[in-house]
Amino acid sequence: MPMLTALVGLAGALIYGSADFLGGLAAKRLSSVLVTAIAASSGLVVLLGALPFVGGVWSPDAVLWGALSGVTGAIAISLLYACLAIGPMSILSPLTAVVSAVVPMTAGLVGGERLAPVGYAALGLALVAVVLVGFVPEKGAVRPTTLGLLMAIGSGIMIGAFLILIDLTPDDSGLVPLVLNRAVNAAIMFSIVGVLAFVAARRRRVLAGVGATGGDASGMSSSVGSSAGRVGSDAASGFEATDAVARATDPAAVPEHTGRRTRSTLTIGLTLAAVCGVIDVAANLLLLIGIRIGDLSVISVLTAMYPAGTILLAAVVLKERIAPVQWVGLGLALAAAAMLALA
Repeated sequence: MPMLTALVGLAGALIYGSADFLGGLAAKRLSSVLVTAIAASSGLVVLLGALPFVGGVWSPDAVLWGALSGVTGAIAISLLYACLAIGPMSILSPLTAVVSAVVPMTAGLVGGERLAPVGYAALGLALVAVVLVGFVPEKGAVRPTTLGLLMAIGSGIMIGAFLILIDLTPDDSGLVPLVLNRAVNAAIMFSIVGVLAFVAARRRRVLAGVGATGGDASGMSSSVGSSAGRVGSDAASGFEATDAVARATDPAAVPEHTGRRTRSTLTIGLTLAAVCGVIDVAANLLLLIGIRIGDLSVISVLTAMYPAGTILLAAVVLKERIAPVQWVGLGLALAAAAMLALA
């Protein structure tokens, strides 16, 4: 069923992108880590509600691989947010997407999956499309640091591992792997939220103490910046990277450009995060169906086109401009999907 597999994979990618779009809007009001934790929880609620109707066998393999996929998913999203906070996004975002496609694609082909010649050509074309669709043009973009590259690659590997682990679950497991995935993911992310909230609170108390005693806060900031700079190319860029990660991960932080936190801001952010989780579950279901009826190598590459859904929604809802290179990527993505449908 190559055509159905291609349609399911492409639809799943667009829905994943839609979830990311809502998650991005939520992250403008709440911290990224908190958004991820809430999304995982809302998705878990939906899956638990659907489980009695859809069913699934709670076999050891379903439980093991499903739970491990939750671990890899939590690691993947944590690394992704951290590397994008450091930047530049124009390089690290498509790098993550490509790695997330190559890892499971390679596993599938090595495991014995075979395609028609046009299928292999389509996979290559799809990888090019992933790079172009995920490319975010930035004026004056700088070369990424070694740390940023490693985190982007690590995130891609973990996303790929998630796909491989879901593929390993038994066909009769139904929703069980996804339930375990969400439960473990939510537990890990809320644990991270708790730890980061504790660390952030201590950090604020220390800074408040320095201000109260008349200490040289600017000198302390300079010292921290110099220490962070040894990781990157210079002291200033290192401090900016550290500060960006702090803003993305501090559950109590108010994201940039939002002003002070209000009840309305919190309500909207929480709602967007919850809806993001529900939509993400829909994408996971399509991913599961695609893996069951088709090849992992095909589904993994199509799923990696998820930025397409994000940029299309951003263009329609936020009136953001789609770069010419991204239009080319969208065209290549459709061409690759059509070729895979014929493979």
